[in-house]
Amino acid sequence: MALHLIKLCVGCESVEELEDWIALRLDEKRRAGQPAEHFHTTRMVPKRVEELLDGGSLYWIIKGGVQCRQVLVDIRPFTDSEGIGRCRLVFDAAVVRTEWQPRRPFQGWRYLASADAPRDLGEAGTGEELPLSLRKELTELGLL
Repeated sequence: MALHLIKLCVGCESVEELEDWIALRLDEKRRAGQPAEHFHTTRMVPKRVEELLDGGSLYWIIKGGVQCRQVLVDIRPFTDSEGIGRCRLVFDAAVVRTEWQPRRPFQGWRYLASADAPRDLGEAGTGEELPLSLRKELTELGLL
């Protein structure tokens, strides 16, 4: 069973904004002649790399709840120009929307077991056709 990560998507107001930002960054990289890959740089290197790369994703918390995820493609530790160890979490550029799941803010990332991860929208009975605000309210009421 895959292991996942969960992290706040700081400064992002919506899934659409995240998707637009990813598209913009990939386009900038293509124009600069760099590999068009999407990654997030973090200070801590996950210890459970094999489990994460066996089908794991990073679940993004946007505006108080998990709303989407990106599949982890690679995890690349490196040392920056100041000699500080860092890590690049490399993702598939596609953003997969998930059920809205409330989460409190925290710093950094955390591991997320598959059993605790929200389902992807489009899976049977998730209410994909409902607007986010209504899904959020129904989830808070325990009706979804």
